[in-house]
Amino acid sequence: MKYKYWIALFVAGLLWSGQNLLAAETNDTTIADLTNLVAKINAKLDAGKTHEADFADNLRELDALMVKHNGARPEDLAQILLVKAQLDSDVFDEPEKALQLYLQIKHDFPAVQIGGNTDEAIASSEAVVAQWRIWHSLAMGTKLPDFTTTNIAGEPLSLADYKGKLVLIDFWATWCPPCRAELPNLLSVYSKYHSQGFEIIGVSLDDNQQKLLAFTKNMNMLWPQTCDGQGWAGKLVAQYGVYRLPSTVLLNGQGIIIGRDLRGEELEQALVRTLAKK
Repeated sequence: MKYKYWIALFVAGLLWSGQNLLAAETNDTTIADLTNLVAKINAKLDAGKTHEADFADNLRELDALMVKHNGARPEDLAQILLVKAQLDSDVFDEPEKALQLYLQIKHDFPAVQIGGNTDEAIASSEAVVAQWRIWHSLAMGTKLPDFTTTNIAGEPLSLADYKGKLVLIDFWATWCPPCRAELPNLLSVYSKYHSQGFEIIGVSLDDNQQKLLAFTKNMNMLWPQTCDGQGWAGKLVAQYGVYRLPSTVLLNGQGIIIGRDLRGEELEQALVRTLAKK
């Protein structure tokens, strides 16, 4: 379900950079070639392909387009680099590579503005990279740093209170389509395995706790939620380097990281394996 969401973003906004770069005439061969290639990329995404190796031929084609259309309008060549950048950031989970492509656009095509302001786009990408580095420093087999906060009912909530439990920390928001798509699976695994010691702690990036409370009650989400109303500037978001939603960490009874970003069947399989060892 996650990548169905990214497909929608690709279809709606892949060929976009903020200053009407698609104002090309219909006979513009650069844009025509790129549009055809994007269609092939989206077809692979629609088929569930998400690994960089799955797109090796398409990446070579993107590089070939840069050579073929050398001397074309800067905005059209920048479009090619933007396609690569969005693949890196949204599909391959390589925001550092995306940042380098933004910097390349600024250097090679200074008149082209990404999203209306290249410097802002670069600053935003740098912030994502910083969070990405923190998140990926949470290595498998290491203990997750503790936290103490309050739940949306104002009661104390501490990771230390869950010693001996199998715990999934779920960073999400009610406004996040992939989060909502994953919710039926969370409800299912919670119902199946809660009695065996499985717990979920929701960390919401919503800005309205009352709406969040109403949503969780309506969806019968029985696990605790914490929400400081600060969204991407939230304390736990910064502490753990969350940079996209949903993001999850699975901990064993000793608070050791045994899984990260597990969803769907992968999450349930990890729960079954771990609970079988208890």
